[in-house]
Amino acid sequence: MTELTGIEARDRVKELVEDIDITMLTTVDADGRLVSRPMSTREMDDDGVIWFFTSDETKKADEVEADHDVNLAYCDAKGMRYVSVAGRATIVHDRARMEQLWSPSLDIWFEEGLDTPDIALLTVTPIVTEFWEPAHGTLAMAAGMLKALVTRETPDDTMNHGRLVR
Repeated sequence: MTELTGIEARDRVKELVEDIDITMLTTVDADGRLVSRPMSTREMDDDGVIWFFTSDETKKADEVEADHDVNLAYCDAKGMRYVSVAGRATIVHDRARMEQLWSPSLDIWFEEGLDTPDIALLTVTPIVTEFWEPAHGTLAMAAGMLKALVTRETPDDTMNHGRLVR
């Protein structure tokens, strides 16, 4: 497994997060249970903060206000690309930032657009981020695994792995 760190890992995480788009956001509910739901990523900014639209009138907003520790799990099973982000979430009310991140596809969730009364942004500031992806593409990885099955040897260098700690 090839390990990526530093700027190279940070840049790769940004590409993966914005390309995979849908993540499972995990929060802690009032009973201390982990709860996950899908979220569409709007952006990962230059500071590594990941931005989403939400509503103040949701359980996830209440859960984030009560416990800021969250996890994001991105999965592209077909491409065998995965990202896990353990971070701190906050609810933000910044109209200018909303205007920058808005797209018409959000009209489905926010009927009055940016004028929806309870519209907000949810941000996640990563603390620990890890990712995994094929080192040389999915076909090369599959060939390496097939070879390993036949030879009974551990596959060589099939995955890239990166870890960022803030």
